[in-house]
Amino acid sequence: MLADHYILYGSYASYYTAKSRSYLRKKGIPFVERLPSDPLFRSKVRPASGSHRIPQLLTPEGTVVQDTVAIQDYLETRFADLPAIPQTPRQRIFTHLMELLASEGLVRLAWLHRWLFAENYTFVKSDFGRSFKPQGSDEELLKYGNLIADRMMSYGLPESTPEMRAELDETYRQLLELFEAHLVQHPYFLGGHPSAADYAIMGALHAHLGRDPAGLRMMQNHGPRTLRWVEQMLTPEVQSPEFFDVPIAYLPNDEVPATALDLLRFIASQFGQKFVLGSLVFDQVMSAQSPAQGAVLDSEHDQPMWAAKTVRYSGDDYEHKTDLYAVWLGQRAQRAFQSFTPEQQSDVLDILDMPLLVDLLQAPVSVWLQRIDNRFVTDPA
Repeated sequence: MLADHYILYGSYASYYTAKSRSYLRKKGIPFVERLPSDPLFRSKVRPASGSHRIPQLLTPEGTVVQDTVAIQDYLETRFADLPAIPQTPRQRIFTHLMELLASEGLVRLAWLHRWLFAENYTFVKSDFGRSFKPQGSDEELLKYGNLIADRMMSYGLPESTPEMRAELDETYRQLLELFEAHLVQHPYFLGGHPSAADYAIMGALHAHLGRDPAGLRMMQNHGPRTLRWVEQMLTPEVQSPEFFDVPIAYLPNDEVPATALDLLRFIASQFGQKFVLGSLVFDQVMSAQSPAQGAVLDSEHDQPMWAAKTVRYSGDDYEHKTDLYAVWLGQRAQRAFQSFTPEQQSDVLDILDMPLLVDLLQAPVSVWLQRIDNRFVTDPA
């Protein structure tokens, strides 16, 4: 490896690695990719981060960064070209909301679409096996792949019924239909180069829905432009052949295309309520505990999931768990929103035009979260 290159540890079967791989390529950052089976991952990278999760990034200086958003934030300070986060109000909020909703919201759709369709199993298991035994025989790949698949399938899968599979396909088809409408006129969500919104949705559309046989079949039949977009997001070229004359810049005048907003609202309508509930439960717990500034909320886990609490939202009571990682991502949007002038805030809310998205931005915050050394730390508001 060249001394000035980064090493990305990940896998082609990995939802989150797809985000970081695409980001590194589009930004023109020199890197090589290695699998978790690399001895250096076990001897240095994993002990340094305290996490088994991929992707992880090893910098030329020996620093280890874990998590797609943390990797992006770290590298944005070093590579200023093609910024992932726009700085104008509308585009910035759209990007942060997609950073939450497209990345974390689509996880369940992608996961269920992988594991409830039996036609995926042989490919996925072999794909997992290659991550840990790259030069293994077919039998060895399936042996290792089965171990990982059994663990994944133990996480509470619903029964794979024809009705459930049809429902998943219909949600996926609607997602593709909306993205197809956008890609008729735009190469990326916000103009001529990718933003964190593009990288966010890449996780679902590449590793699971764009490679697993059942998902790929749907994309080929219902999302041919989306398939080309996924292919283009894996290349270092920013301008695609279809949009060679589009300037490599965000759209002027802080424009967020109507088609991009339609897709955001659809994802929010399908998967967004849990993030509002999570923010409300977190605020309820923090208000009761009043933790000191700089308190580590869970020293044992990098992405804690807190036990369910009762919270009231829109006139109804819900029992809801708190995913601190999702709360942290939501707070990124809330911090940005609170930094705007009242006029800018009003303008942002007008274009969002959806109560749930407004509630997500305006959820109460008594304690802000920071992510330091892969643990969540309090920063009281």
